[in-house]
Amino acid sequence: MDAKTVLQTADECRAFLESGLGRDWEKGIPGMEWTVAQAVAHISDTLLWYATDFAAGQRELSTMDLRVRPESPPADLAATLGTFATVVARVVQGAPAGARGWHPYGMADASGFAGMSCDEMLMHTYDASLGLELPFTPSAGLSEATLRRLFPWAPHDTDPWRTLLWANGRADLPGHPRQREWRWHCAPLEEWDGAAP
Repeated sequence: MDAKTVLQTADECRAFLESGLGRDWEKGIPGMEWTVAQAVAHISDTLLWYATDFAAGQRELSTMDLRVRPESPPADLAATLGTFATVVARVVQGAPAGARGWHPYGMADASGFAGMSCDEMLMHTYDASLGLELPFTPSAGLSEATLRRLFPWAPHDTDPWRTLLWANGRADLPGHPRQREWRWHCAPLEEWDGAAP
């Protein structure tokens, strides 16, 4: 995964969110404590965190509070997602070969940060879709790329979007136990030990 994938994901998520601008963004999301606006603001929070974490290198740098205001107009929240995805993409694209950045799940490389950014956008756009009561299904290619990069142990013979939802603990997948405590593999794929965490 790379900067291009991040921008493609942002385009799909932003277009979907903009299709729901006329709906109630203060509505709660079923099964969550967030409103639609809070979920979308959180997406942008995480994108800026990832850009900062990757640029900071191999130690956690927690010297400032990053927060997108969920009370902002919905159109501005959708635009912020696109803007901060561009920041992540440029940091990923400009990183030197072999660069790593701190994350609680491992020392992520450029593809790991790109993958985590895509997963955050896809999952929380899905969450927002539940509150907006609009169906959201991203392209199979983006779902597959995100799934294979972050969850290499996930089944290969199932629908990629449904499987990505399952891997993130948001859906059942027939024949597989529900994921209650999931985690990513964000370090380089060649460092994966072949086991599910």
